[in-house]
Amino acid sequence: MTEVDIYTDGACSGNPGPGGWAAILKKGETEKEISGAEAMTTNNRMELTAAIKALEELKRPCAVTLYSDSRYLVDSVTKGWVFSWQKKNWIKQGKSVPNTDLWLRLLGLLETHEVRFVWVKGHASNPYNNRCDELAVSQYSKLKS
Repeated sequence: MTEVDIYTDGACSGNPGPGGWAAILKKGETEKEISGAEAMTTNNRMELTAAIKALEELKRPCAVTLYSDSRYLVDSVTKGWVFSWQKKNWIKQGKSVPNTDLWLRLLGLLETHEVRFVWVKGHASNPYNNRCDELAVSQYSKLKS
């Protein structure tokens, strides 16, 4: 199975507000950057979108290590929260789980790929995370001009 490292980040100007997402896919020495924006969104939606868009880029099932500075994304999967929400029909503490549409897309991709989620400290020494942040901010900044 092909091994791929993916670095993701989402950013928002206001929350909600204009948002951007970015990912870097790395297979060996080959790297691919992808990014995009939405006019009115939240930071958590952009974090999820970055992971989804990156996984959707993969043409066949892969073994993925996905790095994110989003505790929301990483902990929801690694601590099993998303699977609990799914079992409870997307209800948490009597309310609908936010971003259910994106969680469903991500769960579908997790059925195709073997994904290991790794949290990295944001705005620190990880050059790929820093680059993703630059790309995401650049994307939403275009919407503000």
